[in-house]
Amino acid sequence: MKGKADKYDLRLRIVKCAKQHGVKPTARLFDTTPRTVRKWLRRYQQERLAGLNELPRIPLTCPHKTEASVERKVVALRKQYPFKGAKRLKREHRLPCSHEAIGRILNEHGLIKKRRKKHKRKKDLAAMKAKWPLFGQISVDTKDLKDIPHYWPQMKSLHLPKYQFTAREVRSGLMYLGFAQQKSAYNACLFIQILCNHLNHCGINMKNLKFQTDNGSEFIGCFRQDRTRDGFEKTVEGFGATHKRIPPRAWSYNSDVETVHNTIEREFYDLENFEHIKDFHQRLASYQAWYNLVRANMNKNCKSPWQIVRKIKPKMKIELVRLPPIMLDWVGPDYITREELAMRGYDLPCYPFFQPPPKKVHVMKRGRFYAAISASGRPQRQVSGQRRYRGLFLPEFRYP
Repeated sequence: MKGKADKYDLRLRIVKCAKQHGVKPTARLFDTTPRTVRKWLRRYQQERLAGLNELPRIPLTCPHKTEASVERKVVALRKQYPFKGAKRLKREHRLPCSHEAIGRILNEHGLIKKRRKKHKRKKDLAAMKAKWPLFGQISVDTKDLKDIPHYWPQMKSLHLPKYQFTAREVRSGLMYLGFAQQKSAYNACLFIQILCNHLNHCGINMKNLKFQTDNGSEFIGCFRQDRTRDGFEKTVEGFGATHKRIPPRAWSYNSDVETVHNTIEREFYDLENFEHIKDFHQRLASYQAWYNLVRANMNKNCKSPWQIVRKIKPKMKIELVRLPPIMLDWVGPDYITREELAMRGYDLPCYPFFQPPPKKVHVMKRGRFYAAISASGRPQRQVSGQRRYRGLFLPEFRYP
């Protein structure tokens, strides 16, 4: 009797036979015990046909069931951090139950969303990238922040940035961020120029480094008369690195930076509420530091980017991850000289070259900025607070 319908029909025939011929003759006829015949006859008399169905075989009590207080805590943590899974909740919040029990609790309360199925991959890219050298490739891309429902009203009311520039090191997963109101080639060059100078200052070999981008107008620049490109490619080559472009419409080539775009949207933009631009930048700086130093990556053996860097290069200094999110609209006017501003073309910075400041400099205060004036009265560089940052003149972050 394998089928459910066959078992139901057998019990029904046992009940009919017992009502006509009695319990013991029915037990001898169906080769069973009188106790079994009485059981199904009694259930039929109490519940009619519904009583012939099997009852659930689950135990009525479970001595090792998760306590109600722990279950309420799991539900509260999931609602507070909807991007954290069962294993991550147990690891980061030290819950006393197993991750299987946490998953069961989340499933019972309807707190698990089905994710979209991904296409099957022919090769395990994660295992291949784990063998790459550190700082062999950095993927760079932009993210449009105007299509995030939770962030858009705050962006309009507080005048927050509309675009995010993201650079992610493939081997370790280190993330560097920049923000601007326009997705222009000038902002892309400014972002990569600050990042390259920071990496060079931290002792990274720029000759072995490749910057991979898509074919967006902010990255490919334009041709000169000698058929050479300026803009982003020229800025990268000025530091000895290489610019690599992916094929058109091949977004999977930039999967490392696309993945972090999805992560930061779920963990930051969909949850945070900002009060002003200063609060936005401070929260971003905290999230970037937490991502690079603390957050464990499941695809990288549950290690943070900084742990991977220290494992490969134990002597690497912590200054590598201390570059804060760059507000390009703030540092842009202070980053180059007046002469360089006059020399650069439309929406593009000139080729980066740096000269030491003159020996005799008179400082004349202009509002919140300080202009460095040489003895001849010619403006040299406009610097906020006369702060020299990573070998470049950069302003301190002064919030508007």
